[in-house]
Amino acid sequence: MSTPDVISIGYLVAAVLFILGLKALGRPRTAPRGNLLGATGMLLAILVTLLDQSIISYGVLVAGLALGGLIGAVLALRVQMTAMPELVALFNGFGGGASVLVASASFIEAVDLGRADNQLAVAAALTALIGAVTFTGSLVAFAKLQESLKWSGFGGIQIFNAAGMTAGVVLVVLVTAQPGEWAWLWALVAVGLVVGATATLPIGGADMPVIIALLNSFSGLAASATGFVLENSLLIIAGSLVGASGLILTRIMCVAMNRSILDVVFSAAPVAVVGDGDEIYEGKIASTSAEEVAMLLETASRVAIVPGYGMAVAQAQHAVRDLMQTLQDSGVEVVFGIHPVAGRMPGHMNVLLAEAEIAYELLLDMGQVNPTFAQTDVTIVIGANDVVNPAARTDPDSPIAGMPILDVDESRTVVVIKRSLSPGFAGIANPLFAADNTLMLFGDGRQATLDIVAALVNA
Repeated sequence: MSTPDVISIGYLVAAVLFILGLKALGRPRTAPRGNLLGATGMLLAILVTLLDQSIISYGVLVAGLALGGLIGAVLALRVQMTAMPELVALFNGFGGGASVLVASASFIEAVDLGRADNQLAVAAALTALIGAVTFTGSLVAFAKLQESLKWSGFGGIQIFNAAGMTAGVVLVVLVTAQPGEWAWLWALVAVGLVVGATATLPIGGADMPVIIALLNSFSGLAASATGFVLENSLLIIAGSLVGASGLILTRIMCVAMNRSILDVVFSAAPVAVVGDGDEIYEGKIASTSAEEVAMLLETASRVAIVPGYGMAVAQAQHAVRDLMQTLQDSGVEVVFGIHPVAGRMPGHMNVLLAEAEIAYELLLDMGQVNPTFAQTDVTIVIGANDVVNPAARTDPDSPIAGMPILDVDESRTVVVIKRSLSPGFAGIANPLFAADNTLMLFGDGRQATLDIVAALVNA
C-alpha cells in the first residue's frame, strides 16, 4: 500500500472517530468515551499528517509539543471548574490565531511559487478575517469573564463595527483580486483583530456564554478554511464539525434565553436598577436559618434542588451531595432541576454534580422538572438567580421577558441560599426573593448547605 493510500485511509478513520466522539459527547454517560474517541482521532490525524510532510524540523516539533504539553498540564491542574468558560474562550482564541498564522504562511508560500489561484486566495482571506476576529474576541471574552476588563461604553460603537466589517469584506475582495499584494492580507488581519475586540466589548456578562459558543464556531470555520488553503481534507472535516456544533450550541442557548443571536451581539447589556430592587424587596424579605430549613425538610416528601453559578463559586457540589444523601436516607425523594444556561456555559452544573458522584438520572432538564414543581414540598435554590426569576413570565418590560425559566415559585416552599440580594448576570431584581412562599438563607453556598445537613443529622 502506497503512502498516499495510507494517508487517505488514516484521514478517513480519524474523521469517523471525530464524528463518533462528538455523538457520544451528547450524553453524560457516554461523554468519557466520546472524549477518548476524539483524542484517538486527533492522535491518528497528527501521525498521518506527519507522514504527509516531506520536510519537517522534528526538533522544533518536539519543542512545541513539550511546551504545549507543559502549559496544558499546568492549566489542567490549576484551573477551577468555575473558570472553565474562560479557559474555553482562551482555547477558541488560540485556535483562531493559529489558523491565521498557518493559512497566511501557506498562502504567501503559494504566491511565491506562483500557484496561488482564486480558490486559495478566498480561503486564505476568509481564514485571516474569521481567525483574527476569533482571536481578539476570545481574549476580550476571557478578560470580561475574569472581571479584569470593565467596559463603560461609548456611542457609535456598533456603527464602528459595521464599518469595520464592511472594510473586511472589501479587503477579502482585494486579497482575492490581487493575491500578490501581501499588504491587503495583513490589513485584513488588522481589521479582523480590531473588529473582534470592539464587537465583544459591549456584550454583557449574561450573554458571554453565548458569545463563547459563537466564537467556538468561528474557530472551527477558520480551521476549515485553513484546510482549503493547505488542501487537507481532514482539517476541513474537523473544522466543519466544530463550526456546526458551535452554531447548534449557540442556537440552543439563545432559545433558552428567548433571545436571537442578533439581540445578543447588537443589544446593550442590561444595567441593574437599584431603586427597583429596593421597591421589590423592602419589608418583604423573610430570612431563615439552617435549623428552620432542616425542620421544613423533615416533613417534606419531595425536594428539588436548583443549582446555579453561586454553587460553583462556593464549590458546594459535595455538600449538596451530602444533603441529598441525608434526605434520601430519610425516605425523601430528591431531584435536581437544571437550566440550560445555569452557570456560565451549558452543562456546567451537570459536570459539577457528576464530579460529586450524583446520579445522572436525578438531573432533570427544564422540560422534565417544571411540571413537577407544583407537587414539590421544598425547592432549594443554591446560587441561581436569573434562571428562576418569575419576572420573565410576568413582566413584559423585563430584559429577560419571555425567557424560559425554572418555575420554582410554584413549589410549596422555596429556600434560596445566596450571599446577598445582589442581581444576577442580567442585572435585575428577582421578585422570587420577596414572594410569600420564599425563605432566604443568606451565606456561603457550601457552608449553608453543610449547616442544613448538620441540623438534619442532629435532629
